[in-house]
Amino acid sequence: MLTIASLKKGQRGIIKEFSVDVVPLKLLEMGCLPGNEVTLVQIAPFRDPLYLNINGSHLAIRLEMASKIEIELI
Repeated sequence: MLTIASLKKGQRGIIKEFSVDVVPLKLLEMGCLPGNEVTLVQIAPFRDPLYLNINGSHLAIRLEMASKIEIELI
């Protein structure tokens, strides 16, 4: 199972289905939805948080949350 947490810097993926109970509403509103493209832009020291580009929106999410969102590599 590939997740956002398993991406390497510069890699891209498509967000797959996930449980809405797991992902906070704020992330959904910012475009973290199934079918959207995600790119890992930067990794903070100690690998937390991850800086992402999701369909043109830039956001940082914690590694714990990133490990719950499944993706498919492009």
